[in-house]
Amino acid sequence: MSFNKGFNEPIAKFKSLMRYIGGMVILFIETIFWIFIPPFRKRQMLDQMYKVGVSSLPIVFLTSMFTGMVLALQSAHQMQRISAQMYIASLVALSMVRELGPVLTALVVAGRVGASITAELGTMKVTEQIDALETLATNPIKYLVVPRFLALVIMLPILTIYADFVGMFGGYIVGVFKLHIASNMYLNMTFNPLGLKDLYTGLLKSVIFAIIISIISCYEGFRTSGGAEGVGRSTTLSVVTSFMLIIAADCLITALFYFIGQ
Repeated sequence: MSFNKGFNEPIAKFKSLMRYIGGMVILFIETIFWIFIPPFRKRQMLDQMYKVGVSSLPIVFLTSMFTGMVLALQSAHQMQRISAQMYIASLVALSMVRELGPVLTALVVAGRVGASITAELGTMKVTEQIDALETLATNPIKYLVVPRFLALVIMLPILTIYADFVGMFGGYIVGVFKLHIASNMYLNMTFNPLGLKDLYTGLLKSVIFAIIISIISCYEGFRTSGGAEGVGRSTTLSVVTSFMLIIAADCLITALFYFIGQ
């Protein structure tokens, strides 16, 4: 009996994982389907875009600014030893555009907006408001998921571009005013190494990260049960799962663009 129990437990966990993945895939497909079905709730989408984008500007600014400054300060020690301070600008720019800009922005949005979405939908679920929508012949995915999905897909790439420039500005402050690199030289070494491939990679990452955050947050909200404790549990699981998938997706996309594609 103990052997069967030990053997069946991994199988049960594997089935649960497959159901979880399958549920998210189905939600994603249904969301894409309902995007093109009228009526189009523009007002709701604009409200969500404000919550996702405009309300996230201060925290994205602080995160990106200090990240760019730390990158410049950390690299300055080694670069000064080999008299290569001018390359600090290129290091900061490439790091922000390729990796840190998209990833840090996605993590900030997942922690701030993703948790909010899960808590909001989870509360609606446990208080049976979602069931009330279905009773009124309103599709919950069309009404609740689609505006949040579109808002994240539109606003996260914009926040990423914003974070890239703020991070490079942070590096500029350290490079020019602390390390005494000429301003024109720093700007040239910032933008000359950047190519369209670097920008497109960062923007593609941000779109995929937006899909991950929106689908996981909404899925966890819809499957919430157990009252207030269940809402907290779903919110925590949503943020943790989003973080893990963002890092995994970042690794995969980087490998595809810069290693496998060569």
